Amino acid sequence: MIVLFGVFIRYDEESDAHWIEYRRENNITSDIENDFYFRYPSFQDVHVMIFVGFGFLMTFLKRYSYGGVGFNFLIAAFGLQWALLMQGWFHALNPETGKITIGVESLINADFCCAGSLIAFGALLGKVSPVQTLVVALFGVTLFAVEEYIILDLLHCRDAGGSMVIHCFGGYYGLAISWVLYRPNLHLSKRHHGSIYHSDLFAMIGTLYLWMYWPSFNSAITDHGDGQHRTAINTYLALASSVLTTVALSSMHQKRGKLDMVHIQNATLAGGVAMGTAAEFMITPYGALIVGFCMGIISTFGYLYISPFLEKTLKLQDTCGVHNLHAVPGMLGGFIGAIVAAAASESVYGREGLINTFDFEGEFADRTPGTQGGFQAAGTCVSIAFGLVGGAIVGFILRFPIWGDPGDDNCFDDEVYWELPEDEETVPPVLEYNNHMIHKQQEI
Repeated sequence: MIVLFGVFIRYDEESDAHWIEYRRENNITSDIENDFYFRYPSFQDVHVMIFVGFGFLMTFLKRYSYGGVGFNFLIAAFGLQWALLMQGWFHALNPETGKITIGVESLINADFCCAGSLIAFGALLGKVSPVQTLVVALFGVTLFAVEEYIILDLLHCRDAGGSMVIHCFGGYYGLAISWVLYRPNLHLSKRHHGSIYHSDLFAMIGTLYLWMYWPSFNSAITDHGDGQHRTAINTYLALASSVLTTVALSSMHQKRGKLDMVHIQNATLAGGVAMGTAAEFMITPYGALIVGFCMGIISTFGYLYISPFLEKTLKLQDTCGVHNLHAVPGMLGGFIGAIVAAAASESVYGREGLINTFDFEGEFADRTPGTQGGFQAAGTCVSIAFGLVGGAIVGFILRFPIWGDPGDDNCFDDEVYWELPEDEETVPPVLEYNNHMIHKQQEI
C-alpha cells in the first residue's frame, strides 16, 4: 500500500498547499467554500456507520463478538486503502501526470466501497478466517470499483445512496460466496450459533448508529443544495416507516404478541437501504413512507420465512440475513429508482431541476426521463450479475485449503482466532469446599 500510494496518490486542489493560489485563480472568496466544510460532517457520519454501525451490528452471536467487531475493523481499514486506489484509477486518474488526486469526497467514496465488502462479510460471519476476510475485501473492492464505473459512468445511472452499487452488489456477492462455501456439517457448531441477552443488546447499538446516520449515508455525495436536503428528508421518513411496520409484523407473527430482536435489529433499516437510489428524486414524503412500509414487510417476512427456506432448499447459510436487509431491499431500491426516474416530468422538477437531478448534460443532454428509467433498471441488473458471478469466483478461490478457516465444529467461536479473558477465576476444589464450610459456620 505504501509503495502504491507513493507512486499514484496525491492531494487534490482543495487539500493541497497551493489552495491559496487556486482560490485566487478561481475567484473563490472564502476558505469556507472548500469542499471539506460541505462534506466532512457527512464523512464523519459515514465513517461511524462503517466502523461502529456495521461492527456492532455483527456482535449478536454469543461467542463471536470479538470477531464481529474486530474483523469488521480489519476489513474496513484494509478496504478503504485499496478503494482509494481502485476508485482513483477509474474516476480520478490524471492522464497527463498518471496520478490520482484525493480529497474529502474520495474518503467518503472509499468508505462506501468498503460497505459492499462488509455487507458480504455479514453472510460469512463466523465461518471464515481473518485472511479469508481480507481476500473477500480485496476482490470485493475491485469488483465494486468496476461495477460502479459501469453503472455510474457508462450507463449514467443516479445512485447516491448506493441501493444498487453498494447494497445489491454487496448482498449478492456475500450470498454467492456463502453458497459456494456451504458447510454440510455446520450443525456441529449449533451450540454457538445463537445470541444471548447482552450480545443482542450490543448488536442493537450498531442498529441505532446505522439508523441515525443513514440520512447522511444516502446524502453524503449528492448535489449541494436541494438534492442533499431532499435525500436526507426522504431517507429519514422511510426509516421511521420501516420501524413501525417491522414492530407490527414481528408482534403479529408471535401468538402472544412478543417482539423478535432479530427483526428489530435488521428490518428496521430496510427503508434506508431501499431509499438509496430514489432519495434524491422527487419521490414525495408520502412516497418515502410507502417505501419504508413495503420494505419493513418484505424484510421481516424474509427473516421469518425466506431465510429458513433458502437454507433448506438452496443450501444457503446466511449468518446475518444479508439477503433480507441488503440484497432484496437493494435490488428493489434500484427498481424503485428506475420507476421514479421514468415518471419524472418537467412540471414536477422544472426544466433546470430535471437537468440538475439526472445530470442531463454533455453526451447525455438528449436523454429523456423514460430512457433514464430504463438505464437505472439495467444498472440494477449489472450489480446483481457482478455480485453473483464475482462472488461465485471468489468463493471457489476461498475453497482452497490454505486459508486457515475454522473447522465445522469451531465456527461462530472467538477462541479460534482471539486471546480470550477467563470467564471467571477458577478456584481449586479443596479451597472451594473449605470456603463453603466457613460460610456455613457463619450462618450457624
